[in-house]
Amino acid sequence: MTEQAEQANQDTTRVVLEKPEGNGLAVTALVLGIVGVALNFIPFLPYLLGILAIIFGYLGMSKPVKKGMAKAGLILGIITIGLKVMFWLGIGLLGSTGL
Repeated sequence: MTEQAEQANQDTTRVVLEKPEGNGLAVTALVLGIVGVALNFIPFLPYLLGILAIIFGYLGMSKPVKKGMAKAGLILGIITIGLKVMFWLGIGLLGSTGL
């Protein structure tokens, strides 16, 4: 009996599958940043998308995985806000010149 139990213990192997760690905040920041840049000529939506991309990008950089995606989302959020500010400055300059 003990030999059979010992043989059964030697034949069993344990397989451990590790789920790769993700960074949902980084992915969210990247998607919001891309959509914010792409939809920059819509009046108020890019402000919200840019601010959320900056917030999620900053929070996503605290995780050890996918920091590049978080940084890209953060940068795209800043670009979105910058493009929107430049758009309104351009509109203001065109209005002040009387064109």
